[in-house]
Amino acid sequence: MEPSRASSSVLHDLVSGDGLPTADDLPRWLAPLPTWLENVGLRFAWLVVAINLLGTAFGFWYYGFHPLPLSDPLITWQFAAEPVAMWPFVPDSPMATLFIALAFASWKLGRTNEYLAALAFFGCWKLGLWTPYVLTVFSEAFLQTTWLPLYVFLFVSHLAMVVQAFVLHRISEFPVRAVAVALAWYGLNDVVDYFVPIVGDPHHTSLPLADATVVGIGGGTTVLQLAAAGAVVLTFVATFFALATRVKKLELRVDGSRD
Repeated sequence: MEPSRASSSVLHDLVSGDGLPTADDLPRWLAPLPTWLENVGLRFAWLVVAINLLGTAFGFWYYGFHPLPLSDPLITWQFAAEPVAMWPFVPDSPMATLFIALAFASWKLGRTNEYLAALAFFGCWKLGLWTPYVLTVFSEAFLQTTWLPLYVFLFVSHLAMVVQAFVLHRISEFPVRAVAVALAWYGLNDVVDYFVPIVGDPHHTSLPLADATVVGIGGGTTVLQLAAAGAVVLTFVATFFALATRVKKLELRVDGSRD
């Protein structure tokens, strides 16, 4: 086989849907990624799993779990500042990347888990957009305290989480019970992060300004209110997108059975 034909064949194998879950004909606002890109993501699912696990490890380190360097305390920064009982609510983005790593891994192992897929969708959609949102809204304060390459990395890597979220419809039906579990978890996160901390202070990701700081947006809105507004809106939107995907998939099944 000629080299050009061989290269073309390899490229076709990478982007084709052969052997992968069929892509439903969802509207573009529910499935904005090109089908070929979804196919590449699914074909390299183990690589996606590995990258997300690395992201999870970095995220736990970022929040203050420091096995390395050995000169650091094992528990520092935000973990050290939070009551141990509330630690599950602290590393939001690392938990989202862990959920999506487990969702893709379970699919590759032939044991698709709808609960993991729903949690992954909510987490990657919500945190993938909330982090760039606060990085933008509080950009001046962030850039005074955050190394520029790290700031850019956080911005871009979180947007990549949103891209991953839009591949999950290929391996999940988003049943109502799974969406309910994801909504309960991320709704509870919103409550303890911004409204009723239960133990100690609000447990949201640390921001470079004090919660009570008044900013010019909205005629005197506080930092906590702006951060909370973004989180709550994104939780609602994630719920809508997950249930809309479920409904559209069911509509396509019904229409297909009538043909």
